[in-house]
Order: sequence, then C-alpha cells, then structure tokens
Amino acid sequence: MARPLIRRPLTDGWRVHAASGPAQVSNAISAVVPGVVHLDLMRAGLIPDPYLDDNESALAWIGLVDWTYETTFALDPDDGEHEQDAARQTLVFDGLDTVATVIVNGHALAEVANQHRTYRLDVTDIVTAGQNRLTVAFRSPVRYANAQSVALGARPGPYPSPFDAIRKSACSFGWDWGIATATSGIWREVRLESWSIARLDEVRVVASPDGEGGIVRVHVGLERAADTDLELTVRAAGAEQTACIAASASSADVELLISDVERWWPAGHGAQPLYDVDVILTAEGAPLDTATCRVGFRDLRWDTEADAAGTPFTLIVNDRPIYVKGVNWIPDDAFPSRVDRTRYRARLEQAKNANLNLIRVWGGGIYESEEFYDLADELGLLVWQDFLFACAAYAEEEPLRGEIEAEARDNVSRLAHRASLALFTGNNENTWGYEDWGWKALLDGKTWGAHYYYELFPQVIGEIAPHVPYAPGSPFSPGGGWDGHLQTGPHPNDEQHGTMHLWEQWNRLDWPTYRDHRPRFVAEFGWQGPPAWTTVTRAISDDPLTPDSPGMIVHQKAIDGNTKLAAGLVAHYRVPDDIESWHWAMQLNQANAVGCALDWFRSLAPHNSGAIVWQLNDCWPVTSWAAIDGDGREKPLLFAIKNAFAPRVVTIQPAADGLDAVLSNDTDDEWGGDLVLRRVGFDGLVRTAHTSPVTVAPRSTMRVQIPADIVAAENAASELLLAEASGNRGLWWFAEPRDSALAAPGLTAEVARRDDGSHDVTIAAGALTRDLTLLVDRLAPDATVDRGLVTLLPGEQAVFRITGVAEVDAAAVLHPLVARSGNQLVGSV
Repeated sequence: MARPLIRRPLTDGWRVHAASGPAQVSNAISAVVPGVVHLDLMRAGLIPDPYLDDNESALAWIGLVDWTYETTFALDPDDGEHEQDAARQTLVFDGLDTVATVIVNGHALAEVANQHRTYRLDVTDIVTAGQNRLTVAFRSPVRYANAQSVALGARPGPYPSPFDAIRKSACSFGWDWGIATATSGIWREVRLESWSIARLDEVRVVASPDGEGGIVRVHVGLERAADTDLELTVRAAGAEQTACIAASASSADVELLISDVERWWPAGHGAQPLYDVDVILTAEGAPLDTATCRVGFRDLRWDTEADAAGTPFTLIVNDRPIYVKGVNWIPDDAFPSRVDRTRYRARLEQAKNANLNLIRVWGGGIYESEEFYDLADELGLLVWQDFLFACAAYAEEEPLRGEIEAEARDNVSRLAHRASLALFTGNNENTWGYEDWGWKALLDGKTWGAHYYYELFPQVIGEIAPHVPYAPGSPFSPGGGWDGHLQTGPHPNDEQHGTMHLWEQWNRLDWPTYRDHRPRFVAEFGWQGPPAWTTVTRAISDDPLTPDSPGMIVHQKAIDGNTKLAAGLVAHYRVPDDIESWHWAMQLNQANAVGCALDWFRSLAPHNSGAIVWQLNDCWPVTSWAAIDGDGREKPLLFAIKNAFAPRVVTIQPAADGLDAVLSNDTDDEWGGDLVLRRVGFDGLVRTAHTSPVTVAPRSTMRVQIPADIVAAENAASELLLAEASGNRGLWWFAEPRDSALAAPGLTAEVARRDDGSHDVTIAAGALTRDLTLLVDRLAPDATVDRGLVTLLPGEQAVFRITGVAEVDAAAVLHPLVARSGNQLVGSV
C-alpha cells in the first residue's frame, strides 16, 4: 500500500542526566531538543551563564562528563505494519554533538562520532506500536579527543586541545576569540520518518541560465522498500517534466527547460529572483515523497588565468567581474542551536546594510544551516563555505578518513543547489601552516590532511557538484598542488597569486603597513577592539573595571591581546588611563585600521579583486576582531566597512610620486562630475584648491594625481587634504592625531522625531571633528544608529538616524560618552 512519507519531529519529553565523570549535578532534568546540555543546565538553574565573568573555567567539568538524553515516543499502529510494501521507520538525526551511542528499546543501533553528519537509522524491526524508548548516550568530547589524539598520533595545532582528532566544531574547544564549551547534545533536529515503497534519498538540483531561459537538471537517488515502477515529476516556473523509473533503478535524472527566467545577482549588482523546484516521487499516481529546492539562475566562476602581475582570483557572475566585499563568519553563538532564523536574518541584514556581498563561513565552525543559506539566497549574499579544518594538521587515517568523506558528501549534496554558494574551500590556513609554521619537523612523516584538500574534496565535488568552484585552502595560490611528498607551485600565501591572509599588521606591525602590500585578493585580515560598552558591562562585573581586570582578561582570548591593542594604538593616539576612554580608543583604532586597509585594497582594483574582513560576528561577549559583538551590537568597525564598501567612494592614497585621489565606482552608471581637491586648515579655511572634470566608467576605478602644491602642507599638525566628487569625500591627514592640533569639537544637536518612532539627530561641528560616532547603546541597550566615523569641518553638520529609543534628548546625545570623536583622545582637548 502506497503512503506518503511522514516526518515527525521528536521534540517532546526529553530528559538528560550525567552518566559518569566529574558531574556536579545528580538528578535528571528536562531537556530541550534541538539543544545542548549547557542550555539545559542553565534552564534548570543548575549552572550560571557561561558567558559571564569567569564562569567559563568554573564550568569546564561539563565537557568531561558523559551525558545521556532519553525520551519516549508513541507509534501509531497503522505506521507499524511490516508487510513488504508497507511502512518503513527511519530515525533521522540532522546533528549529534558529537560522540554518542543511539539506543532504541534497548537495541544499540549506532556508535557515532561526527557533529557535521546526518545519520539515518532503520528502526522498522525495533519500534513497536505504543511507547518506544529512545536513548542517546554521549561520551565526553574532551576525553574522546584526547584518546583519539593518542591513537592517531599528536599533530601540531594552535592550542593544547586536540580538536583535530574529533569531528566536532574546532572552536567549541576555545579559540583566540571564543569560549571553550566542549558541550554535548542533539544540536539539530531529530525525527521519525515513516514511508513505504520508496523515498527520495538524495536530491541534487542544478539551475543554469540558457539564453533568456534556463535549464534545471535534477538527479535523485532512491531508497526502496519494494521493487515497483515509479514516476518522478519536476516542476519549476510553470514548466513540468515527468520521468518513469524502472523497478530495478535506484536513481533517476530529469532535465527541465524553462523558456523565461530572470538572472540572480549578488547584492549591489541586481535582483535575487528565486524559483522553487518541486520534485515529486509517485507510484501509480500516489505520492510517496516530495522535496523542494529554491534556486537562482546565474553563472559563477573564479578567474585564475595567469597575467603579467601573477595570478588573479576574480569572481565572475553572469559574465561580470564582481569586486568582493566580504566578511568572515563564525558561529553566531557558542551554542549554535540557539541561532534561529530571526537571529540569522538580523545578522545577515546587518551585513548587507554594510554594503557587503560575500560571507566566508570559516573552517573552524560549522557547515551553516538551511536558514542561513535561505537568507543568503534571498539577500544576495554570496557564501564561501570552508570545509571544517582550521589551523592544524589532521590525520588521514581511520576513523577520521571515513568520517570526513561521509561529512563532505552530506554537506556538498545539501548545499550545492544554492544560488549564494560561490566556493568550497578545503581548509583554513592548513596549507599555509604546513609551509611556514614548523609543522614538517613536528610531523616527522605523519599525514597532515593533504589527501583531503588535494584529492578527496575535489573528487567529491567533481562527482556531486561539478558546477561549484573549489579551492584547496585559504590562503591558496592557483597552480599549487601536492605531489605526495611536498606542496608544489607558488607559496600558499604569496600576494601575487590567488588569495592571501595578512596577519603581520595585527601581530607585529602598525596598520598603515597594509599599504606595503599589493595582494590580488585578501581572504583574512583584521584588528581587535572591545565590544559595545553595554555588552562589556553586562558580561563583566569587575569593580573596578580596567583593561586588565580579571573579567576583562577572561574575555580577551588572543595571545598578548591587550599588549597588541596598546602597541597598535600608541602611534596614533596615546593610550588612555580611564576605562571609558580606553574602550573608545580601542574601538576607534580598530575601525581606522580596517578602514585604512579596505580603502587601500579597493584602490588597487582591478589588480585587487576583493577583501574579506576578519570578522563580522562574535559567538559571546569578548574583545575580538568582530564588527558586531556577541550581543548583536554594532561596533564602529561596521561603519568603517560600510564606508569603505559604499557603491561610490573617493579615497586618497600614496603613490610613487606623491598622492593620488582614487575614485571607485561600483555601480552600473557612469560617474561624471568635478573632482575638487583642497588643502584645508583645521580652522576650515582653504589653503589651496584644484578642480578637474572626471568621468569614471561603471564598475571601475580611476586614479588622479594630486598636484604637488596641494600635497605640500604648510603646517602638518593643523591641515588636511580633501578630495570630493558628487558628495563623496576622501581625507588625508598629514599628521597622526596624537601629534595634531585637534581641539574640542564644540558640537550642537537638534532632534526630530519621525513617524516610524525613530529620531533624526542633526549634529553641527563648531570645530574640526574627526570620526564623530554615536555610541547609542549608552542611550538604550537596544538602540542603533545608521552611520558613524563622520569627519566634519567647522560649521558642517551631519544627520544620524537613531532607532530603538523611545525619546531622544539632544543633551543626552551630546554627552561626551555618547558623542565620541578622535578629538577627545588628543591631549590638548
């Protein structure tokens, strides 16, 4: 008897208890699934919030405990028939974190050890009508990883914890921005699927533009319970095609021609039309299973054809070169099961509003969720998805080898149809680390992961998703490879070839030295800064609060982080003594560092074809490289990104023979008008000026040499250079702010309430005001503002739109802890 597949989420009645290990709780408690044990213990009031103060270390015992989850579920007698063509019962886990035994009615069905896989377990002959008991017995991930490290052989990595020996999110063991949780739990959906005759085991959809129309190619793999002829129907955009599947077949392919479709474009380049592709499996007209994939029609490739300067890494979408304006993404919560569609939308809309067009999902986290990719497709945010390998050597022996292949197949198949998916990448920094971090001697002949990056992943992608581009690592130089003993081709982090990571600035050098590089593409670089003040004071109760007070140090995970913050500031501003000024200085310097780099990289286009900032988001409240902190509050860095990646920008950049004004036009329209160059005193008076007509072609960059008389400052401490075109302004400061004549800004403000409840605040400057930014979380915890890092000449004004505050008072906005500027950090103010 044919019956449609029924999916029944198993979310009710779960309880969890400590089975063994140094548990500080004894009784079973209610559990939420999907979820993890930390969240269950918090809900029960048995542990404090791990994100606050030094609770992290007090809760380290949780990762050393074996935890057991249990529930019961009822089976409808009609679903329990066992005739040959009747119902099959399959238990499906979309995510188990991580090492567990799955038991149903006393039968141990599976031993699993991979957070990143889906598990399907046949329970047809085990479940019965009435109540059934489901048990998931987790082992301590810390103890398992340690044991596996011994069994596989220790390998080099950045931290003492052997995260490389377990297929679990690397950052769950802690990172230089992340809390160590080493949690356990059923972190994604678990369900019971009841089906008959056959079901869709795998659905692969590829949507390709074809002239004014498109082609949809569908491949399905089947799981059968009976040898019966079947029909497969594919529908999309008003078109339909049906194929017959013989009783002996286990797969089928259908090609659907669509006469008229619109192209999908990345954000900033056009619309994002999406089309549902419905796949229906039937037997004699009766539905058995269905699947829907939402697709966009676009061509996408990366140009890596060598040129006179080396090897580019240029994204081409629909035959148009796309300048990549990107950010790196980490899990948005150290407990990713808490991140729902609403939170994903908030974060990704923050990214799009900052003029970004690509999100790189970093290799130490997770393969992101369906909700994440749904929203990326809708918003036009391209996704670069790393395979989950980060900063360490990985064994190529079993059991890792088989787990990694299964994980790769699962996730490539799951994600390959996405319009937003722009690239799979084999690892984060491992190919670089093998060359430069002393690994070869430490490995002493052991495997390190080359098989995965150079052989396995290309093979899996070639088989399942040949339309999706792949790079063996980040950074990576095209032409590189592995000959079985050595990596071949250019160095993986060669700035003349492909992608590179720039970390010497943060670690050892000052940030203006970003301009010493001419990279083809930058996939990582960044600068630290503390989270919003409200976030800091919510998470840390130190009294007094100082940069080096105990709670602040717990929430600063980078090696020598505070020392690097101070060293990176002192050339530009003096290091303040009070915590409020220190907080603002470090946030401002973070924004200035990244803004400087982005302006420089973009000025090199098309030689440089993109930059990806480390990082967009945080997973908890911490001093880090993020532009949005762990509570979702925007730091000044986000405004630096928004300003640098605006559709049209003017910047001033050093050149071999002086300074150039650089006009970048990332729009479809020609940009014409006058370029006005002025050397201006801090008093607002023009010392000298020059005007010339310019025309910047669509999607292009133009450089204009600035005349020598404008570049030559009479008084470096009290003059600046301005380049303006059509309301877009670039600045060049002749002296560092600490050595300049910045004075008190003399701000005034007027407030106008808008019909939607937001407020427009017009702020006028009495004196030159550098990098005016409103720290609106000090007005209200949920307040937001639309712009920041605004420099005003004397007498100029700017409008800031504030939301999330019931009433905005001009005096409150002008409070010196709210209306912040670089002026406040200069000794003479």
